Amino acid sequence: MLTDSTRLRDFPSLSGIAYLNTAAESIPPLAVKEALESYWADKARGMRGREGHFAAVEACREISAEMLELTTEEVSFCSCSSEAYNLLASALNLGAGDEVVVSDLDFPAGATPWMRAVNPPTSRLWKAVDGELNTDDLEPLLNEKTKLVQVSLVSFYNGHRIDWKPVHDAVRRLAPNALISVDITQAFGRLVLNCEGADILISSTHKWTLGVHGGCVIGIPKRNAERLTTHAGGWYHLSNAFDADRFERAVTKTGAQSFSVGMPSFAALYALNAALRYVDSVGVAAISAYADPLVREVYDGLVALGYKPMAPLHADRATGIVAFMHERSTEIHAALEKAGVHVMHNAGRIRLAAHGYNTREDVRRALACLEHRSEFRL
Repeated sequence: MLTDSTRLRDFPSLSGIAYLNTAAESIPPLAVKEALESYWADKARGMRGREGHFAAVEACREISAEMLELTTEEVSFCSCSSEAYNLLASALNLGAGDEVVVSDLDFPAGATPWMRAVNPPTSRLWKAVDGELNTDDLEPLLNEKTKLVQVSLVSFYNGHRIDWKPVHDAVRRLAPNALISVDITQAFGRLVLNCEGADILISSTHKWTLGVHGGCVIGIPKRNAERLTTHAGGWYHLSNAFDADRFERAVTKTGAQSFSVGMPSFAALYALNAALRYVDSVGVAAISAYADPLVREVYDGLVALGYKPMAPLHADRATGIVAFMHERSTEIHAALEKAGVHVMHNAGRIRLAAHGYNTREDVRRALACLEHRSEFRL
């Protein structure tokens, strides 16, 4: 996808290393650095720079909407996925008697707001079996009291990608009052999305999208705008923030627009605009077609060396992540780092992730290190 020269031109910090940790932190292209410099130039103009600030927000909204196949009014931004989920909790205003389904492969941001409510709804846990979430195990958790089903399209934990259509159809059939919230953080910018019928999409901006910290994309189709309007205070999401009646009533914009409660994180959105346009110029489908075989090579290579991936790899459900557990994970991580291979290590888990800027040499470098250290094999 990238030639050796364009790879080092656009991602000079990749020189000399095998960076297989995009699921935690991406390496942004130089276009993002240039966008941040543009932010600085506008910020240095003081109040006059706001013209550039707000233009960047709208440009970012435009490319985000295009890539999510939504309209611009269906897309908005906040500071991080944790804020987005807390705002979602505000919009739903669930309480005792309501039920929420979350999975044990979800990131905490999407699973914990419901536990922290003053009158918390009942949380029901959809448990993975052999690293996978099976629809047969979801169905008994669904009923008329279910108000939300929260899933990650791709799990941060082990790379499992849900089988979307059976999940969607089961919720619609068995939980007629439920909304489906999808965390696409580990997919957006890396995989062709297949979340048709989702009620809200949420994504951080510093991973596969190649942006920086301080941003989050929220996508809410118009059909859910009234139901998914936050009850949070603020000003940027109000249509009467500075009107004469502003101390008598707060009129909130609906749907996605209600999630931008305060001044946008302009720097993050300058960066995201440049990052998404870079990704879009290559094409997510092209990125997936290029990087999916690298993930397969990681997976097959680990199996051949005696390691057990935490989730099976399905040919029809691409993912950018392969992970495995090992009792000597700290030593494995140290050996990989010494060999110039960057991966995630946490609580006994090693996670490898391949994006469009990775190469077969990156994968082979990681596998060669593991093969050389035969004492780590199970």
